[in-house]
Amino acid sequence: MAIKATGKKPLFGNRRSHALNATRHMQKLNLQNVTLEDGTKIKVTTREAKKYRKDMKEA
Repeated sequence: MAIKATGKKPLFGNRRSHALNATRHMQKLNLQNVTLEDGTKIKVTTREAKKYRKDMKEA
């Protein structure tokens, strides 16, 4: 089981129809599982996962 290691929250906004009806909707985070060098698994956003993978490649 991966632990959630990001402090980000989903975005909220309105969907607008042609009749200008406003319906609340949520845009969820794109969470990915990343395994660190010490073997621990964490769930982070894609932007953070890219940074982790780049750091592991350089080391």
